[in-house]
Amino acid sequence: MTVLPLVIAPDPRLKTKSDIITMIDEDLYALALDMFDTMYHEKGIGLAAVQVGVMKRMLVADVSWRDEDGSAGEQYVLINPEILDDSKDAHSYKEGCLSFPDQFADVTRPSTVRVRYLDLMGVEKEETFTGLMATCIQHEIDHLNGIVFVDHVSPVKRDIIIRKLKKMKKMGYFDPHDHSTCGHDHSHDHDHGHDHDHVHGENCNH
Repeated sequence: MTVLPLVIAPDPRLKTKSDIITMIDEDLYALALDMFDTMYHEKGIGLAAVQVGVMKRMLVADVSWRDEDGSAGEQYVLINPEILDDSKDAHSYKEGCLSFPDQFADVTRPSTVRVRYLDLMGVEKEETFTGLMATCIQHEIDHLNGIVFVDHVSPVKRDIIIRKLKKMKKMGYFDPHDHSTCGHDHSHDHDHGHDHDHVHGENCNH
């Protein structure tokens, strides 16, 4: 497995719109696998390619994986995702983000979204997502459009979070780390078919 280094805010890449993917090849497939490995290692439920420094319109998500035994849940890879429609009703979750370590804020989004995307076989799909999955998908599509979750909160709250991360960066909290030599257990079983009742924002980041 490969755990990729994360792009930590503030970083101009997180405010840049990602590029449309025109070719689905072995490199893109490998990137998707590495993104899942990175997401699980960091205990997240979603990850956009920009968050590992790749400016391509692809995201991965798994909101039902089990942290306790490392079992994967239902894995999604969305290439060039586009929200076609959303519900009029909305819900609020305490969102986190792997690019904003240990920072959380209540964000209100539509509770249901219909999304068109390509899968890793290049097949176009349309799917309706609800609940936590809808929130996760919207959060990650935001990333692909250069939008981060703190853009949805008050300027005061956003400024506090950014200043805190700037200070932590200056202190070297997020310096690059070589996972291949660190000796930590990064193993993860990618079995399917398990449920996981996740409380969004607790031990769980996008």
